[in-house]
Amino acid sequence: MATSPVYFYECDQPFGEFGNFYPAPIELDGYIWPTTEHYFQAQKYVSDETHFKNILKLATLEEAFDYVRNYRSAIRPDWSSVKHDVMFKACLAKFEQHPKLKQLLLSTEGRPIVEHTTEDS
Repeated sequence: MATSPVYFYECDQPFGEFGNFYPAPIELDGYIWPTTEHYFQAQKYVSDETHFKNILKLATLEEAFDYVRNYRSAIRPDWSSVKHDVMFKACLAKFEQHPKLKQLLLSTEGRPIVEHTTEDS
């Protein structure tokens, strides 16, 4: 079994399907989200239905990021303590709901999976 990491980042590169920007819609919490990133960004506003639904309607991730930048003061106060669980929930849904992506994930056979970026830890 290989032990070298699987690196991913760009959607059109090998294993790019692992990224949160990859267009694999997920159904969670009664809505269909265009990407796991849309879901993640909207969860910053779960107690504010206006912001939450506005993010759901945005066509691109750039729009979602811009939206969040403009409404930082409305982000839920517990965000730093729940964000990892939110992302896990979104990723789990993505790989459960898309059999081809699940097979790709299983093909890594336990190798470390690393987002190849300096933008995030």
